[in-house]
This record gives sequence, structure tokens and C-alpha cells, in this order.
Amino acid sequence: MSNSLLMNPRQLVLFALKDLETGSYTDMVIDRLLTKFELSAIDRNLFTELVNGIVRRKRTLDAIIDRLAKQPAHRQPPDLRQLLRLGLYQLRYLDRIPDSAAVNTTVDLAKANGLIGLAGVVNGILRQYIRLQAERSEVLDLPTNPIERLGILHSFPDWLVAQWLTELGELETEQLCQAFNRPPSIDLRINSFPIDTDLLAYGSKSDRIQAQRTKLIELFQATNIEAVPIPDVPQGLRFVGNVGAIDRLPGYREGWWTIQDSSAQLVTHLLDPQPNEVIIDACAAPGGKTTHIAELMGNTGKVLALDKTASRLKKLQQNLDRLQLSNIQVLTGDSCGFSELTNTADRVLLDAPCSGLGTLHRRADARWQKTPAQIHELAQLQAQLLANTATWVKPGGVLVYATCTVCSIENEDVILPFLKTHPDWQIELPPADSPLASFVSDPGWIKVWLHRQQMDGFFMVKLRRQLLSSNSNNS
Repeated sequence: MSNSLLMNPRQLVLFALKDLETGSYTDMVIDRLLTKFELSAIDRNLFTELVNGIVRRKRTLDAIIDRLAKQPAHRQPPDLRQLLRLGLYQLRYLDRIPDSAAVNTTVDLAKANGLIGLAGVVNGILRQYIRLQAERSEVLDLPTNPIERLGILHSFPDWLVAQWLTELGELETEQLCQAFNRPPSIDLRINSFPIDTDLLAYGSKSDRIQAQRTKLIELFQATNIEAVPIPDVPQGLRFVGNVGAIDRLPGYREGWWTIQDSSAQLVTHLLDPQPNEVIIDACAAPGGKTTHIAELMGNTGKVLALDKTASRLKKLQQNLDRLQLSNIQVLTGDSCGFSELTNTADRVLLDAPCSGLGTLHRRADARWQKTPAQIHELAQLQAQLLANTATWVKPGGVLVYATCTVCSIENEDVILPFLKTHPDWQIELPPADSPLASFVSDPGWIKVWLHRQQMDGFFMVKLRRQLLSSNSNNS
């Protein structure tokens, strides 16, 4: 195989798809191949789009193969199946690639990868798809059952579609599926410390943050980068279009901002950290919310950042100096332990380990890796973590429980049993004048849906521990 072919982005796609058949993670495979092989910026983007897109849409692509080929997709030779997925993905989802280019490059890859005898099969199936599209015929043979119809059309497992249908109904479930198949936005959080001393003249923190946001937008505009404010997210900006390498953008190295999705920013605002408090972030890595807590405290008080995996805390350590934060203490250990923290914290954030089913647009393979059994196991862990971290909160203090999933088993079904068995805790609503008030649903938690709010799917709820009564103090 020639070196020039090794540099072909579509050839690298085949390498990636073969690796993924062994159970590797998509983002890790992409990073490894981009490090090993040098591609132009355009080819890097094409490679990344093709790998993520084919993984994301493989159920739909295989359904097309089932319709057009003599053998169904699962009975095709693995290399042939991957080639057909590659060609069909370009034909169905990439308007900027001419049909002829999609067909010819895929046929050439078949020949170059030892499938000369099957190159005609590849050519025939891809051209058959083009003919059907020209005739405006729906290539997919869709069932009437809404679970299977949506699962095949939008490429999701049936169990996940069934879960959304129960909660959202058919119309919104389809909207959610479509949203999860779109490229994710890139949001940033402005550091609440001043960009320069001129901003110290602003009296209130909110006025200063607004001034910083305006200044940062102007800095981006000077380098032809567009960023727009995110409604109801005080420190949030969203990039519009491609921005290139994040660490080369204005203000990044100076610590003026950090990447964080807008819904994740809402979690810390719900926690509402105050200066000079003791706050514990129970599952801190990689530290986005930890640093947000420290910023909102004005770098005062103490933030304890806990995580059981030391390697996952490296990103937090790297950001402390960049964001000029010194009030964070990093501790390694399981949050089901730390009995010495009982009754020590004014506020606790439990951003619990979860299935991540609210962020499926960011991880192409996640929809295929999660199972209902795994979610039930996670829910048991989440309940255990909630019960333990609640003991760290002082009477009168606050705990915020959050996940980046929209699965009720991991959210409502964890909180309601906890409240039933812990009568000294209750849900507390954000103030009526808070930007968070518009997100609250009955009975007081916040559930963010990507298709509704254009933010990562998240669940968050603020719990208040009641002060000890005089009777209990005397007992």
C-alpha cells in the first residue's frame, strides 16, 4: 500500500472502523490515527465526520444494505460491510460530496484493500441507491411500529427509543433523535475574574460578568470568530461555525474562559456557592464544575475536589493555574468513603457517574454501548453516593444532585426514594428572579432536553437539609 493512500482520509476511516469492531472507543481511535498520520485540516475534518457519522448512523446504513444487497448487512464480510457503510453515508448524509466521488472513491478503496472481486458489488449497490434517490423512492423499508420506525430511521436502539416515547410521545421523540444526530455546539464559560483591571469598576458581579462577556465577544470578532451570548446562562457564550484549535483562541491561555456546555454551567448556578464557604465537589473530574464553583466564590473559602481516579484529576490540576484559582484542594478517593467529612460542608455537589444519555450527540458510540442493565446498576450506585454525600452537609446546608442523562431511572427515581427515607431533606426552588427559574419543572427539579433548550441533556435538583430542631438538640 502506498504512502499516498495511507494519507487518504477515507482509507484512515476504514482503519478506524476496523479498530472499532474490536470494542475501542471512537474518540480514542480518531485521536490515535490523527496523531499517527498527517492530514490537512480539510481532510482531518472529513475523516472525523465520516468516522463519527458512520458509527452514529450504522443502524440506518445497515438497514439500507439489507434492502439493496443480496445478503443482509450482518452476513456481509466485515470489510465489505464497512465499505458499503462508508459509501452510503456519503451519499445519504454529505451533500457537499458529489455522488460520483462517493462511488468512485469507495470502489477504489475496495480494490486497494484486497476486495477486487467485490468492487462490482460495491459499485452496483451504491449506484442502485442513487437511482432510487433520483426516483424519490424511500430506500428504507420502515415498519409502522413507532419504536422500530424511529430506531431505524434515526439509528438508535429500540430500548432507548421506547424509553423516550414513554416520557415524550412520538413527535418530541423524533425531534430528540434528530437533535442527537446533529453536530454538537461548543460553549464556553467566562471566568468571573476580571479580564483587566478596568472591569473592577463595575460594582456588582453580574455587571462585571456582562462587561467581560462583551469584551470577549469583541476579542473574538477581531480574529474573525463569532461567539454569541446564551440566554439565561450568565457566563455562557456559544461559538458559531468552525473555530479551529481551542487553545489558540484569544484569552484561553490567559485563563479568561474555559470550555463547558451551557447546561453544565447551570448546575453550579443552582448550587449557588457563596464566598468563604466550605464546598465539596464529590465526583469532580475532569473539574469543569469545580473551577466554576471556585470562581463564583471569588477564590475564597475552600473547595474540596474528590474523585476516585487520580488520572482523571489531571485535567483539573492543569486548569487551576490557567484560571488563577488557589482555593481548591484535590483529594483522591471513593466518595462512598470519607467519613471524616460528616457535617463539614456548607454545600455539596454530587455530579453523579451516569449513562451520559443526555450527551449522545457528543459521543457517537455511546448509544450502542449502554444497556438497560448498566443503567439499573448505575442507579444503585447513584443512590448510594447520594445517601453518603448527604452526610457531609451541615444542617441547613445544600446538596445539588446532577447527571448528564435524561433517563428517569437515574434521576427522578433516585431522588424521590431518597426524600422519602430522609425527611430532613427537601427540594428547594431557585429564586423567582433567577435565570434558572424558567427551567424548573414540577416538583422542583430541572430537566434539560437537547431538542427543547439546545443544551446537553441534564438533570439537576437542589436539596436543602433542614436545621436541627430544639427538641432534637435536647434529646
